[in-house]
Formats: sequence, structure tokens, C-alpha cells
Amino acid sequence: MKEVVLDTETTGLSVRDGHRIVEIGCIELDNLVPTKNQFHCYLNPERKVSERALEVHGYTDEFLSTQKKFSDVVDEFLKFIENKKLIIHNAVFDLSHLNNELKLLGKKEIKNDNVVDTLILARDKFPGSPTSLDALCKRYRVDNSKRTQHTALIDCNLLAKVYINLIDQKEPLFDFKNQNIEKDKIDNIETSKYYKKVIEPTEDEIKLHKEYLKNSLKRNYFN
Repeated sequence: MKEVVLDTETTGLSVRDGHRIVEIGCIELDNLVPTKNQFHCYLNPERKVSERALEVHGYTDEFLSTQKKFSDVVDEFLKFIENKKLIIHNAVFDLSHLNNELKLLGKKEIKNDNVVDTLILARDKFPGSPTSLDALCKRYRVDNSKRTQHTALIDCNLLAKVYINLIDQKEPLFDFKNQNIEKDKIDNIETSKYYKKVIEPTEDEIKLHKEYLKNSLKRNYFN
């Protein structure tokens, strides 16, 4: 199953105040394993960035003024996320901004039906505990040292790892038939680092275990 981890950066918090998107980042997951298929763009919001937002992501008005507008990338973006489940942390925020941009262009809004909000997952799983992306990275020992400022692709990479842990899926579901990957090379793939490694028992361990079970059954039966 293909999913898309999605994150946006904006000029400010609320669309009601006219704030717009300045960056979109998307990473595709195939059976929970990140693929090389990504979507990323900086956007000209056609307005000034608030001081608070500038502190968060560092994208200046001068830099953004040279970027494409949302109307230039909308079709490519919609095609990328088409028929895929969206994984978003605090989906209410990102969807409100994305749907505002789509509404301005007369496009259909993104529905909540196919969206997983990892913030809600985290609050359900750890009630009363901090559930920010940084807090979840700390809980699951995900290295977030590169997150000196919020950037969409870095946040997507971190969220992908957090998401795997939140749903208790600890090992990648590699499809060896459809991917040209040898099983003994799995550990060299960087995206598998955040999964728990499955250790298979040796032949001697299996033999000892069978003997133990056999002796244990005898004792229980005759006693």
C-alpha cells in the first residue's frame, strides 16, 4: 500500500489572516518503506512572511519571491498524492492551508477520509504526554539533530520514522519479488535503521528448544 508523508511551511498560522503556503514536502511510502519518489517545492506566497514564521523556517520574502506559485505546481502535486493515504502531523493545520490554496484556484478540496493524523495517534497512545514531532522523536530515539529549523522534507523524513513506531510496525515489509534487493543486503539500506531487527534462531538453538519442550512435556505428563 502506498502512502504519502506530507508537511507544509507557511507565512503564518491562520488562513483567516490571509496566510499562504511557502513550502510543500512529500515522501512516498510503499508498504511503510520510503521510496525515492518525492515531491518538494518552495512557493511564492504573494504576501509577506510573518516574523514568527520566519523564525520557524527561515524563508525570507526575497527568497520566496523568486519561487513558483501554487498554481504552477498544483496539478503535479495533486497527481503525486492521488489515491494515496496522507500521513500528516497536525493535519488540521496543513489541510486548512492546502484546501485554501485549492479553493483559490477552484479545485476540489482534500477530504479527511484518507488522512492519518499522527498527532491524534500520539495523543491517543500517550495521553497527557508531549506529542510534538520533536517530543516523539525523543521518545522513539529518532535522530532529529538536523532539525535546526522547520523544513518540509526534513520533517517528512522524521515523521515517516515516527509514524512507523506509532503504529507498532517495527520492521519494513520488503517485497523481494517486485524489488531487485537481495535479502542479505537489507541491513545496508538506510531506511531500515529505525526498525527493530528480527534475529532468527540458529539450528543449535532450535534443537535445544525442541529437546527442552520434549523433556518438559514428559515431566508434566508423568507428574
